[in-house]
Amino acid sequence: MASRRSRFLGWLSVLLLLAIGSAGASPVHAQQQVPTTATSPIPTLAYYYIWYNTSSWNRAKMDYPLLGKYSSDDISVMRQQILWAKAAGIEGFIVSWKSTDVLNRRLDQLVQVAEQEDFKLAVIYEGLDFNRNPLPVQTIASDLDYFIQHFAGQSAFDIFIKPLVIWSGTWMFTPQKITQVTQERRSSLLILASERSVAGYQQLADLVDGNAYYWSSVNPNTFPGYQDKLSQMSQAVHQNGGIWIPPAAPGFDATAIGGTTIVARNNGATFRAEINTAMASSPDALGIISWNEFSENSYIEPSQNYGSTYLDILRGIDFLPQISIGQFDSSEPAATFPDLLQYSRVIALAGLSILVLSSVIVVVRRH
Repeated sequence: MASRRSRFLGWLSVLLLLAIGSAGASPVHAQQQVPTTATSPIPTLAYYYIWYNTSSWNRAKMDYPLLGKYSSDDISVMRQQILWAKAAGIEGFIVSWKSTDVLNRRLDQLVQVAEQEDFKLAVIYEGLDFNRNPLPVQTIASDLDYFIQHFAGQSAFDIFIKPLVIWSGTWMFTPQKITQVTQERRSSLLILASERSVAGYQQLADLVDGNAYYWSSVNPNTFPGYQDKLSQMSQAVHQNGGIWIPPAAPGFDATAIGGTTIVARNNGATFRAEINTAMASSPDALGIISWNEFSENSYIEPSQNYGSTYLDILRGIDFLPQISIGQFDSSEPAATFPDLLQYSRVIALAGLSILVLSSVIVVVRRH
C-alpha cells in the first residue's frame, strides 16, 4: 500500500511541477511582443533661468517670487525651487545656459542640489546673443565641449539615454553651420533643434535628435490651427525618430520689456488649455514655459501675485497614459499588453495546477 501511494504521489508531483512550469513559460510569439525598453510617464520639465542677480528684479517686473528678490547663486533658493517643483510633479528643469564664468558656477551648484534631491536637468543652449544675433559656431561648439567635459557625466542629466541639449535659435543658422556643431557631438549628447515650423525642422531633421518648440506667446483662444500645428510638428519629428517637446505656458506679457503681445492667464484656464493641447500632440516630454521667466510673465514659480496657484493646477492635472521613451522612435507601434491567448493559457494551466494539488490533498487524506 505504501509503495503504491508513493508512486501515485510521485506522478502527481511530476504533473504538478510540469503544470506550474508551463504556466510560467511564455509562448515565443508573446515574448516578441514584450517591449525591450522600460516604460515611464512622459517627463514634465520646466524651463529654468539662472541669470538672476538681486539687481535684476529692479527692471521690468510686474510680480516677484515668494522667495524674494533672489540671486541665482543662492543654493537655498535652488533647493526650495526643486522641492516645490517635485511636489507639483515636475521631474526636471531645462536650464538656460551658455558657457560663462557666472553661469558655469551656477549650473555646477544646481547640479549638486539636483543630485542631492534626485531631480533631473537638461539644458537649453542660448545660441543667440542679447540682440538676437547668432553666436559664432566655433563658440557654440566650444561651449558644448565644455558641457560634455564638465557636466554631461553627472547623473542629474540622465533623463534620456544621453544628456539633452536644446539649441535655442537654430532658425538663425544654416544647415551647414549646424552640421559643424552637431556632427561630432551627437555621440555624447541628444541635441534638439528649436524650430517653429514643420518646414524649418525638416531642413535639419537628419542633423539633430528632435525638436523642442519654445512658444510662450501663443493664445490658444485666438490662434487658428494651434492644435494642428503642434500635432503636425510632432508627426514630422516622430517620423524621423526624434524627440518632440511641445510647449505649455500659463500666460504671457512682455510689454514691460518692449513687447506688444499679452496672453491673459484667465485664472488658470490658459495653462490648462495649453497643457491639454501639448499632451494631445504625443510628446516625449512636456516643456512648461516657464519656472521663473518673470520678464515675460510666463512663470509658474510661487509669487506674490499668484501664490502657488499654478503649481496646484499642475499637480491636479491628469496626464496621458504611459508611453515607451527608451528609443524615442515614435514611428514604431506602441507597446501593448500580451495577447489574450497567452493569458488564457496561463489561466488554464493555473487551473490544472489547482486541480492536481486538490487531488494530492484528497489522496493524502484517504491514506
